[in-house]
Amino acid sequence: MRKIGFTILIFLFCISIGAQDKTEKKSFGVSFKGFVKTDAMLDTRQTVTAREGHFLLYPAPEANDVEDDDINSKANFNILSIQTRLTSTITAPDAFGAKTSGVVEGAFFGHSNGDINGFRLRHAFLKLDWEKSTLLIGQYWHPMFITEVFPGVVSFNTGVPFQPFARNPQIRFIQKLENVELTFVAASQRDFASTGPNGTTSTYLRNSVIPILDFNLKYKSKNVVAGAGVNYKALTPRIVTTNGYKTDEKVTGISTMAFIKVNSGNFTWKAEGVLGQNLTDLLMIGGYAVKSIEANTGIEEYTPYKTLSVWTDFTFGQKVKFGLFAGFTKNQGTVDKIAGDIYARSPSIESVFRISPRVVHRSGNAQFAGEVEYTSASYGTINTANGEVENTTDVGNLRLVFSTFLFF
Repeated sequence: MRKIGFTILIFLFCISIGAQDKTEKKSFGVSFKGFVKTDAMLDTRQTVTAREGHFLLYPAPEANDVEDDDINSKANFNILSIQTRLTSTITAPDAFGAKTSGVVEGAFFGHSNGDINGFRLRHAFLKLDWEKSTLLIGQYWHPMFITEVFPGVVSFNTGVPFQPFARNPQIRFIQKLENVELTFVAASQRDFASTGPNGTTSTYLRNSVIPILDFNLKYKSKNVVAGAGVNYKALTPRIVTTNGYKTDEKVTGISTMAFIKVNSGNFTWKAEGVLGQNLTDLLMIGGYAVKSIEANTGIEEYTPYKTLSVWTDFTFGQKVKFGLFAGFTKNQGTVDKIAGDIYARSPSIESVFRISPRVVHRSGNAQFAGEVEYTSASYGTINTANGEVENTTDVGNLRLVFSTFLFF
């Protein structure tokens, strides 16, 4: 109750700021927007998800009981409104010769399953806009989440695990050159963190002392957005070995991506490809493993998993929109041979495939949307020599989603 009361107080305070006398130069203020959203979801089997099944990744593997019946072959249904979102846009006087603005955005998605319905910070940043450059400081989308090119699916997974998905505290600088933008980002981790010997935590990145570094080049015209990027991440999984020796061994990962969006009238096509290493923090399959252990000290060296991911998305229509999403991701094993523990998301998955048609109808500020999402995952046995998955079995799930929105 204390948390809810505090949130309400902040909300009322912000409203009082936004409602100030508009004769005061109109140089500072807060405006609000957002939506109320409810999702009804039906799955044909148990799934790997977050928030009581709301955020779906892929179907759960077969788990047979004493009579060899698959326990996970059981349907599941839920209705939730936890995506309901509030965004406050802040305007402020010019500073440092730049137009100044900011955003604070939250939703009721919670920080974990135990915190579901809790108010969760999504974005919070300061932005300075000059004529040819922009500086953004705060929490915002991970640089591999391209805001102009992401799937238009109804499901809140937004194309995960094929689409990189995370929000990170960061410093982002954008340089504009005619129709080209160059973006440089240095980022940390908060809600979306890497995994390791102590579970999922930002400690591994913090102890590496090197932020996530990203560079991308983007071409933008009236009908086309296209570009490519490269991302570097270094983690320090341990600072002391199980034998009590100090260690500073790191695991590094380099990821590349390319993306495109084309608009033509009422038709939009988007596509993206990622070839990445150690992508756990982006809600994708992959991670890293121990490649060697020094016998006396217990000092470990590490090797990253390689992940290939591609997706495409089509949308057609205006008032009533029809769309189709298709995605594929593959575990390509580790760079080096494995000699110890594996720290990865679902390392027993060889590949995942999804196809999901949708229809969206908007009238005024209200919107109804429906989607049929079929996801198939190939589970198998891990080849401990290289992390690849063998002797696979396909497991499929059909999710039916119906969503309602009220935008404000």
